[in-house]
Amino acid sequence: MKKEKHVPQKFGSLTEALQAMGLPKPQHPLVALIGAGIDVQPPAGGHVLSFYKISYKPRLSGRIRYGQGHYDFDEGGMLFASPGQIIGGNEELNSGACSQYTLLIHPDLLWNYPLARKIRQYGFFSYAANEALHLSEAEKAKVMAIFQNIGEELSDRIDELSQDVIIAQVELLLTYAERFYKRQFITRKAVNSDLLGKLESILSHYFAGANALGKGLPSVQSLAEQLNISPSYLSDMLRALTGQNAQQHIHNWLIEKAKEQLSTTKLSVSEVAYALGFEHPQSFSRLFKARTELSPLEFRKTFN
Repeated sequence: MKKEKHVPQKFGSLTEALQAMGLPKPQHPLVALIGAGIDVQPPAGGHVLSFYKISYKPRLSGRIRYGQGHYDFDEGGMLFASPGQIIGGNEELNSGACSQYTLLIHPDLLWNYPLARKIRQYGFFSYAANEALHLSEAEKAKVMAIFQNIGEELSDRIDELSQDVIIAQVELLLTYAERFYKRQFITRKAVNSDLLGKLESILSHYFAGANALGKGLPSVQSLAEQLNISPSYLSDMLRALTGQNAQQHIHNWLIEKAKEQLSTTKLSVSEVAYALGFEHPQSFSRLFKARTELSPLEFRKTFN
């Protein structure tokens, strides 16, 4: 018998999303906190939100679709989703992978606040499922306190300062998340160093042997796919380990290979550019000078 295929539902408002999950309408139209012990019935086939979602899931068994992958909740952790991501699926319905807290934030809540722009700069909102934030007991206590503060504020009578208080708490939560992720990059340094080694191997193979002409320049997206991690996680991991993001890391490789070609061959600057995968030699020359303060020809002259 052919398995029924469900199409993810798209929710434009918090009220729509909560009602579809069997919950009452939110106390505030633009922000909602689903607390522990609340029985949630996720929509079959998953859902696409038009708002931000921040969840903490404790140590519970089960697998849940999150973005393009699945997350195993045996370890628990925090998950972050931005508007437009697909969340959930048929396997979620009976998984027992319940959230201790889930915070839903409509982008309209942030209008006229600096956080409206800043929230788009947090890379973890586009991390993959297997890149969740794992918390120590002390870190978890801080996060739980913020969730509780938001819950208490929503339960109180809403006044002219309610939105300011809630947004301040959300910003504090995201600041802690950024700090804890930086700690996670350090404490999982062995795993991340292994990823860095694989990245170096991929780049070495890319530029080895035949030139890169026809293949184009290596992209952050393609490298992340080969490492089975998200582009945002790759950049943030490299920044924690090396001080540079993924694009800067690629540029380092390009400049070092260019220096090798310019100093050991008689290839023209255009030929070196094409060999490295540049479509236009001018783009190569601009990047080279920006990184070395010398044009390719000026660099070559230093070896004559």
